[in-house]
Amino acid sequence: MDNEVLKCLRERRSVRAFKPEQITDEELKAVLDAGTYAPTGMNYQDPWIVAVQNPEIIKRLVKMNAAVMGTDSNPYYDAPTIVLVFASRPEKWKNGVPDASLVLGNMMNAAHAIGLGSCWINREREMFDTREGIDLMRQFGLPEDLIGVGAISLGYPANQIPPARPRKEHYYRIVK
Repeated sequence: MDNEVLKCLRERRSVRAFKPEQITDEELKAVLDAGTYAPTGMNYQDPWIVAVQNPEIIKRLVKMNAAVMGTDSNPYYDAPTIVLVFASRPEKWKNGVPDASLVLGNMMNAAHAIGLGSCWINREREMFDTREGIDLMRQFGLPEDLIGVGAISLGYPANQIPPARPRKEHYYRIVK
């Protein structure tokens, strides 16, 4: 069985090198919109999505993430857009992190479908648990009781996307 959606899912890869030019507003909105259609528990629509294209804020995010990682490199791979996803703390909504993870996945698949590259980035929870992170959340207009779940680096791939590596044997089971 095959169709365009299944083909897109098989071909999407993490991109770790981006061209410096910014993506279009239309492309960004398509990716963000796809994120809003991710399934959420009880259709609660708990995740919060923040797309950052402001170079000064991106520099702050890079510095914060690199500090958590213990490096001086750019954990967002110099992408011109960073999309952050937040959720309610588990004590408030137990499905917040899984729901936000689905949002990130939808956005990465949508990005690939329209010719953009993306890569899931971690450490947002640690970043936004800091005073600086809380201040940024306030600047973004978010409630302070959220947690950072993850982010995607988003932009035009600088290199050709390689084919998928073979899937491991026995990746799934069918029990009838």
